[in-house]
Amino acid sequence: MSTARNIPGDRGLTLRMFTTGLLLVILYGAVVGLLIAFGVPLVAVLVFAGAILFVQYWFSDKIALFGMGGRLVTPEQAPQLHGAIDRLCALADMKKPRVAIANTDVPNAFATGRSPNNAVVCATTGLMRRLDEPELEAVLAHELSHVAHRDVAVMTIASFLGMVAGLITRIMLWTGLLGGFGGGRNNSQGGQNVALIELGVLVVSVVVYAISFLLTMALSRYRELAADRSGALLTGRPSALASALVKVTGDLARIPSRDLRSTFNAFYFTPAIVKNGVSLSNLFSTHPSLDKRLAQLATIEAELGRAA
Repeated sequence: MSTARNIPGDRGLTLRMFTTGLLLVILYGAVVGLLIAFGVPLVAVLVFAGAILFVQYWFSDKIALFGMGGRLVTPEQAPQLHGAIDRLCALADMKKPRVAIANTDVPNAFATGRSPNNAVVCATTGLMRRLDEPELEAVLAHELSHVAHRDVAVMTIASFLGMVAGLITRIMLWTGLLGGFGGGRNNSQGGQNVALIELGVLVVSVVVYAISFLLTMALSRYRELAADRSGALLTGRPSALASALVKVTGDLARIPSRDLRSTFNAFYFTPAIVKNGVSLSNLFSTHPSLDKRLAQLATIEAELGRAA
């Protein structure tokens, strides 16, 4: 459900967010049951994981801004950026998010925050320098669509759950739980059983991480297409968003890889590492291919032309 009157909800996105969340809950419910069966103290795992989830969810905006070197700015400090977001929020009939700028040459933008009331839209100085006004507004409309669709918070939680499988093994090692299974290692048969249990826990953790990762990436790719659609319809200029995509993608390819920060790739307007074409690697991509995004925007452009 959209939180903006003039940015329609995307049923496909809503269904995928619900399905992804449900599958992840089932997946991790099975893991919890497995850990209980192995005698792992559930309280230790839940307390640690719960604390990490709380911090990541409640402070997601601050974590993202800190990671990108972003800072909140006032209308006096960034009149062009605030002016564009003011116009778009009035057009969308939605609450204005906080506005931030990241001082980096990497041309990108992202939205973050646990809810529309706590949302932040951040643009980099590299993006603002490279794009003209219609292109910048098209990118900002894309980011505002993420806020309206509420998919930022869902992605924050989904990406966190993908970390839990890796944390399980680490927590067990830190607390000596894996060593606790080894009380009978002097017995050959007992030692083999312990080794099998430990191997089983590791294998399950890897499988769970892989499944949750693929589910999150699939959701991430669809939400980018949904934001492209909504942003293009909001501004009525799909060609401006297409032009921005081509410019940003081309410039990213020329920036040294050491300067590209991919930690927050799933939340960027376009990924720091660009992959085009169709291949198995697209399964692990946070964004759909450039060709797919441009093709969708061309279709929307044609539909708006016929309706005019």
